Amino acid sequence: MRLVVADCSARYTGRLTAHLPLATRLIVVKADGSVLLHSDGGSYKPLNWMSPPCTMTEADPGEAAAERGVARVWTVQHKKSDDRLEIDLHAVHHDSAHELGVDPGLVKDGVEAHLQELLADQIGLLGEGSTLIRREYMTAIGPVDILARDPEGATVAVEIKRRGEIDGVEQLTRYLELLNRDPLLAPVRGVFAAQEIKPQARVLANDRGMDCLTLDYDAMRGADDPTSRLF
Repeated sequence: MRLVVADCSARYTGRLTAHLPLATRLIVVKADGSVLLHSDGGSYKPLNWMSPPCTMTEADPGEAAAERGVARVWTVQHKKSDDRLEIDLHAVHHDSAHELGVDPGLVKDGVEAHLQELLADQIGLLGEGSTLIRREYMTAIGPVDILARDPEGATVAVEIKRRGEIDGVEQLTRYLELLNRDPLLAPVRGVFAAQEIKPQARVLANDRGMDCLTLDYDAMRGADDPTSRLF
């Protein structure tokens, strides 16, 4: 990745025409060929950019541009369209290149697989005396996240989501219809569990006789100590 801080102006032509007047900006040139111009504001969004596939060339300015103080001209041309980004560099304050390597990508806390693992280990959150039958209980239409028994011995099917929405309630409904046909399991009641449950999903779940369980991910993984809270 190349990082350049420079006094520059820019012109974008092609599907649209745009112009950036002379100012000090950060220019980012990524390994995939993309070029982005940033100001010291506007959060993460660049002022202008060219997405790959594209090519970039650097050249000396023409006579007229040189008289305006332009030192170098960057031309970024998209390979599949007429879109072009031209950057006139007047003064370069910083120019460095960095090898970042392969990025593993964003790993989100609280993904459903981890929530499922935590709830299976803490099955008592379903109610004191509950026991785990198994995780990923396979059915003809897919696996139920958790199958358990409540203290009275009744079967409980748990659907786990990071964000509980109506689609998740519908999914649990289909599982319950199928599981309740099995005389070895019936009657099976449902629990819709999520870190956050939308009001509409909660209303639908309750209307269909399901319980809702809000999962506190930090507390479940031991990152939150309730005894240290003020409230």
